[in-house]
Amino acid sequence: MGQKRITGSVDDPRVAELRTAVSRLRRELAGLPVDFPDRPIAEDELAALDAMAVRGVPEIPRLRRSLLLIAGSIGSVSALAAGLREVRNAVDLFGEPPRT
Repeated sequence: MGQKRITGSVDDPRVAELRTAVSRLRRELAGLPVDFPDRPIAEDELAALDAMAVRGVPEIPRLRRSLLLIAGSIGSVSALAAGLREVRNAVDLFGEPPRT
């Protein structure tokens, strides 16, 4: 309750961009040979972002929360910086969360 839903669909270019960026980062993360303690957090949140995009109605606060968790969990892995930036840019397409 209190979370604003954004109308979207699989035809929504923002949703398509989010799915593409998330998919790319998931592949990069899966191909990363090193393990790090917060990897499961990043994997779970990327799966959550993908699930929101599949439904086509992402909630801005939830998108932003997932992005922060992903950034916090993989932020020090420089090999993933470009993919993380793409996900952030895709989340930004949905706009800012409403001020409460």
